[in-house]
Amino acid sequence: MSSTILEEFLNDNIADLKDRGLYNEIETVEGANGPVIQIGDKKLINLSSNNYLGLATDKGLKQAAKEAVDTHGVGAGAVRTINGTLDLHIGLERKIAAFKGTEAAISYQSGFNCNMAAISAVMDKNDAILSDALNHASIIDGCRLSKAKIIRYEHSDMEDLRRQAKAAAESGQYNKIMVITDGVFSMDGDIAKLPEIVEIAEEFDLITYVDDAHGSGVLGKGAGTVKHFGLQDKVDFQMGTLSKAIGVIGGYVAGRKNLIDWLKVRSRPFLFSTAVSPADAAASTKAIEMLMESEALNEQLWENGNYLKAGLKDAGFDIGDSETPITPVIIGEEKKAQEFSKRLFDEGVYAKSIVFPTVPRGTGRVRNMPTAAHSKEMLDNAIAVYKKVGKEMGLI
Repeated sequence: MSSTILEEFLNDNIADLKDRGLYNEIETVEGANGPVIQIGDKKLINLSSNNYLGLATDKGLKQAAKEAVDTHGVGAGAVRTINGTLDLHIGLERKIAAFKGTEAAISYQSGFNCNMAAISAVMDKNDAILSDALNHASIIDGCRLSKAKIIRYEHSDMEDLRRQAKAAAESGQYNKIMVITDGVFSMDGDIAKLPEIVEIAEEFDLITYVDDAHGSGVLGKGAGTVKHFGLQDKVDFQMGTLSKAIGVIGGYVAGRKNLIDWLKVRSRPFLFSTAVSPADAAASTKAIEMLMESEALNEQLWENGNYLKAGLKDAGFDIGDSETPITPVIIGEEKKAQEFSKRLFDEGVYAKSIVFPTVPRGTGRVRNMPTAAHSKEMLDNAIAVYKKVGKEMGLI
């Protein structure tokens, strides 16, 4: 018989989330996650995928994955430190290092795993971490796992960061101090002030860590936020994901060779979890090769992103201060944001509502992720639906 206490906890709290407009309903996509998706009997223009460059359905990547299955099987068969390191993993890591402009790289099973692995492998209870107030949940969890003192600084507030860094450095309490930030903040689309962060880090001898999950493939002609600012030799950790712009699954950390050597012997997800599949490694390698050879997909992404932004802004929507193709439409009240998303769905546009705790209370929004695979016709149709629903709900 199941626990009565557990049943009460689950039922009461699920009901509470639904009542406050914070319960997330999950839809099932039938088929590929492309610019147009099928959910049930509806075809929808898809503006909620992180598949920025459309590579998740690329023919070349699919072929690379199929060939890897034929030559290497469907799974790596072991953790990397026993005999799960395949030549495909080594090839992927060398390609990542070349792409990011670093000495070496290490791959993991996901971007979330990267932050859980790398932060706790270097920082401990005798250290401190300066963390942007809007950093991703995986950064927060990685910091907590390290047991280091977590010192939040106000979002992209360089005066606050300098003040906190100075206080931490002069206190004499910590062996090491790290400053960690997203490169691109996924809910608002703004870019971290990396030049200023690096300047402060050099002044107070801070370790620098950039989570570039939403910057890789987007900024720096595809190579990411650090490359965008030309700071490859100034940032200690470049973390990224292979599941957004790259279109596959997995994550990585790029940096100096001795850092990567340390992570290979001390980061727990690398030591205790089976490596990504041969198909994933091969497809990711192919994607990075494509980005190194051509900027066409990156340019198309930006063209589409700017086009959608202009259309929604001209319609009268609040799209915040995004500096990247990520385009939030900020509604405010959580239930209204969810209702708006549902009305868009009914009209043929899939744009998921984002509410607390992913964003602060009272800033509920629908987040749009235009990709290189969207046509202008698709974007025009989406903008028309936004205008229709926005007027009907009195939002514009």
